[in-house]
Amino acid sequence: MKFPLLNIDGTKTDSIEISDKVVKLKINHKLIKYVVDWQLNHSKPRTAKTKQRNEIKGSTVKIVAQKGSGGARHASRKAPIFVGGGVAHGPKGANYKIKKINKKVRKLALAQTLSKKTSDKKLYIFADVKKEIKKTKEFNKFLVKNNLSNALIVSDSDTLKNINKSARNIKNVKLIKEDGANIYDLLKYTNVLVTSSSIKKLEKRILNEKN
Repeated sequence: MKFPLLNIDGTKTDSIEISDKVVKLKINHKLIKYVVDWQLNHSKPRTAKTKQRNEIKGSTVKIVAQKGSGGARHASRKAPIFVGGGVAHGPKGANYKIKKINKKVRKLALAQTLSKKTSDKKLYIFADVKKEIKKTKEFNKFLVKNNLSNALIVSDSDTLKNINKSARNIKNVKLIKEDGANIYDLLKYTNVLVTSSSIKKLEKRILNEKN
């Protein structure tokens, strides 16, 4: 499929060909949601931890006689039923399991997300920026002219370096490198702008081609 290639001044001077296997797939919403849930779960820090019975400091002396007290039998103040005792079945910090997803499934979901943006006419390709743009006003003019508010910019390293100063302070605009392209961000932002070299790298990544 051909995409018009935008220049930073907003003109469309050329086109770029992207494989249909990357931008024209049938969309499986359940698959995309499954991968997004995995991504969010994977990114959450698991720092919560409670002490279990064996981790509580204190005496191990039996608190009451086994018989004759008239009450229930208790062995230790460390038991979960006592205030200050251990917590039963509490979070265990970093000792947790995250479900794994096959790389092929993640690549398929990424391609389907790009396909969704394509069908919604919200995926744009722009030429690599060779010169540094220092003024926010200049880059914002490009976005406004093309009605590209609320945008995710997926960029190669050189372009990212050249537009970082001018784009980083624009509201509802996020810049990421192509190797950090992910489904959550692609769906979060209305418009997705990808540099010409970045879309080709994403294409190779999805199609599992070697550079």
